[in-house]
Amino acid sequence: MYLVKTPKVLKRTYPKYIWDFTSIEKTIYLTFDDGPTPEITSWVLDELKKYNAKATFFCIGKNVEQHPDLFNHILAQEHAVGNHTYNHLNGWETKSFPYLKDVVKCSKVFQSALFRPPYGKLTRFQAKAILSDYTIIMWDVLSADFDKNCSPEKCLKNVLQNAKKGSIVVFHDSLKAEKNLKYTLPKVLEHFTKLGFQFKAITN
Repeated sequence: MYLVKTPKVLKRTYPKYIWDFTSIEKTIYLTFDDGPTPEITSWVLDELKKYNAKATFFCIGKNVEQHPDLFNHILAQEHAVGNHTYNHLNGWETKSFPYLKDVVKCSKVFQSALFRPPYGKLTRFQAKAILSDYTIIMWDVLSADFDKNCSPEKCLKNVLQNAKKGSIVVFHDSLKAEKNLKYTLPKVLEHFTKLGFQFKAITN
C-alpha cells in the first residue's frame, strides 16, 4: 500500500520534512533512490543530459562503495546526492541505534546534508536524531516505478497527472524499477520540457 500523491494532512503532520517546494517558477525536482546501479544509473544520467536536467540521487552507501566511478560520474554532471542509509534499512523494522549507526556508516562513504529514509519509513526518535545533521527529503509524487504490478503506462500517468510546480518526484535507479523507469522517464522529461518546466537538483 502506497500513495502516489502525498496528502496535505501528512505534510502537515510532519512539517519538519521537506515534501515539496513552494515555487512560482515551473520547476520540478526529480529524485532517484537506491543506486548507483551500473545497468540503470548511467542510462538515467544520459537521459537527464539530453534535457540539461539536474536531479538528486539518494544513494545507498554500499552501492557507492561498489561503484565509486559511477558515483563520481553523478557528481561530475552536477547532480546532487543524498544519504539513503548504507544497507537500505526500513526504520520501522530496525531498532534506532543500529539504524542511526547505518546512517553514519553511509556518511563515511560520502558526504551530504540531505537524507531520505528507505521506504519513507523512520520513527520519530530516528527522525529527531537525523534532523540534527540532515535535511530530510520526502516527496510529493511517487511514480511507483518499483511496483511490478504497476504498468509502465500507469507509472507515466502517476507522474504526469500529479506533478506540478515545486513537486519532488520519486524514481528508482534500480533493476527492479528498470522497465517502468525506461518507459516513463524520457516521456516525463519531454512532456514537462515542452510545457516550459526545468528540472533542478535539491540543494542544502
